[in-house]
Amino acid sequence: MSTKSFDITRAEVFAGRMVDIINHSGLALMTSVGHRTGLFDSLAHKGALTSTELAVEAGCDERYVREWLGAMTTGRVVEHDPEAGTYELPDEHAAFLTRAASPDNLAVTTQYIAVLGSVEDDIVRCFAEGGGVPYERFARFHEVMAEESSQSTISSLVDHILPLVPGLTARLEEGIRVADLGCGRGLALAELAERYPRSSFTGFDLSSDAIAAARAHAESRGLANVRFEVRDLTTFDVDADPASLDLVTTFDAVHDQASPRALLEGIRLSLADDGVYLMQDIDGHSHHHADVDVPLAPFLYTISCMHCMTVSLAQGGEGLGAMWGMETAERLVREAGFSSFDATRLEHDPVNVYVVARP
Repeated sequence: MSTKSFDITRAEVFAGRMVDIINHSGLALMTSVGHRTGLFDSLAHKGALTSTELAVEAGCDERYVREWLGAMTTGRVVEHDPEAGTYELPDEHAAFLTRAASPDNLAVTTQYIAVLGSVEDDIVRCFAEGGGVPYERFARFHEVMAEESSQSTISSLVDHILPLVPGLTARLEEGIRVADLGCGRGLALAELAERYPRSSFTGFDLSSDAIAAARAHAESRGLANVRFEVRDLTTFDVDADPASLDLVTTFDAVHDQASPRALLEGIRLSLADDGVYLMQDIDGHSHHHADVDVPLAPFLYTISCMHCMTVSLAQGGEGLGAMWGMETAERLVREAGFSSFDATRLEHDPVNVYVVARP
């Protein structure tokens, strides 16, 4: 038993924090609902609306809208005039809650709370028994990831990310061989394929649902220079075709793999002598104490525990997790045979770091 005296003031402050956490968790769920139903979009820049007017505008049931507005009012997200019975979303709040505000729409990110909560029973079992939760248990995860990717990656791909590699845009215009590993629904690759028709693109992902969505998306855009394959990247070091690629990309994908080392070694093997590897991953550290001041660190550790780490363990993998840290990332990249590891933080993206590595 601790010999320290009990600090009642400290206890009361912490209790207050817990109340805030509980309130904010409820608001996160209601924010996700508001995004998915289009309520924020319908309320933004419309002035003051009654619950009935908002329900009609959004095409929703009024009773549910009224209760949702209760959460938004008490959470100080919307402003309520009790005499007029109206509700208004301040422009300053709409700037972070609507589809028109993308890439600054933080309501997109709140969707992860419900997605992760859906596997809580599985995670609790893993705490007792070990093992992991497979990809197929996560309903909507790839859908949410694709929407998040549209904001954090697709919107800045051409203007901010590709220029991190000098001369890369010119090479893409001339025509090179590109692969995206752990491509999800393939939005980044489709964007590149449309912009650079002389280059050829291949996307690999373990999820058959994600690949089906990627193929459908590419077909809808008439892209003949991109293809997608369902592929387990656990043995990519064995399967890689030597010197067959000029550019390999991974977007928040390495830490999910059963064998990140095999993936990185395979990437190194697959690259031509003048090839380049471009990695986007979570900007954290490999030690808990160093992550205390990292933006969104508790949230990122939650995603790591309840998705990234556990899907790797479900394959009998290492379970590095999203917060593997740049120290570990650099060590593994260099051990895979890369001669350089150049990390860049982009001003618009407080969560990720972008790494350029060369053979």
